[in-house]
Amino acid sequence: MNQLSNLLTRITQTPGQCGGRPCIRGMRIRVSDILEMLAENVNVKEILEDFPDLEPEDIQACLLFAARRTDFPQLTA
Repeated sequence: MNQLSNLLTRITQTPGQCGGRPCIRGMRIRVSDILEMLAENVNVKEILEDFPDLEPEDIQACLLFAARRTDFPQLTA
């Protein structure tokens, strides 16, 4: 398993937890919440201070998860 695939193991989806939305390592911290904070220019250090159970690799995993979700081919006529 390469390093990027290993990062993605930090993202979990459990039916009944957070509406089945992707979370970080089984915690009730949703990937979308972290991505929204990053979009609002909250820096990684602040996020880690606000969520002491998170690790820097968790934030990397969120970014990779989002990148993989948007990587789809464009169909042309």
